[in-house]
Amino acid sequence: MLAGDRLLPVVILPDAAAAEPLAAALTSGGLRSIEVTLRTPAAIDAIKRLAASSELLVGAGTVLTPDQAERAVEAGARYVVCPGFSAAVVRRCQELDVPVFPGVATPTEIQMALEAGLTAVKFFPAEQLGGAPMVKALSAPFPGMRFVPTGGVTTANLGAYLSVPAVLAVGGTWMVAADLLKAGDYAEITRRTAAAVAAARELTEGADDAR
Repeated sequence: MLAGDRLLPVVILPDAAAAEPLAAALTSGGLRSIEVTLRTPAAIDAIKRLAASSELLVGAGTVLTPDQAERAVEAGARYVVCPGFSAAVVRRCQELDVPVFPGVATPTEIQMALEAGLTAVKFFPAEQLGGAPMVKALSAPFPGMRFVPTGGVTTANLGAYLSVPAVLAVGGTWMVAADLLKAGDYAEITRRTAAAVAAARELTEGADDAR
């Protein structure tokens, strides 16, 4: 699904009760995936609710330890995302047979991911590390690696990232911003999601036509 949508909303949920209306808003906007970060005490419960009551492909983000990975998968997470590279977390996810996307920022970390048997990583924080040109530069010596840039991505710079063939998908919070969640403005979440989905589809189809 990540490769299909090419968009991954990254969510910080302070209240698990928001899980169901958020899922409805994202689905209405045309998305099929979500990453719930383990940055709040409500995150595991939110993952459990989303996995049980929505059609979204639910993942856990900001996973720092093998124990967190286990708890997230037990709650229903179907993939794991980390801010950095942890050999222990990667190994535990592989043992659990769950896809894992560790964060990388350097060629050394990408090579570590390759040696661990991975073919896709999170590039974080993307904009601060050089944005789409940096992803393109890193992809050259690692032709088998796919990237999920996250950090500073918006609809405005979406095209730059999605035009890089090595980009599997982009992650971001702009569709599900904290102020929107706090205000319960699910209509605006749907609007932003739909706009991002439309932009991603146009960019992807344009690239396919060019080929």
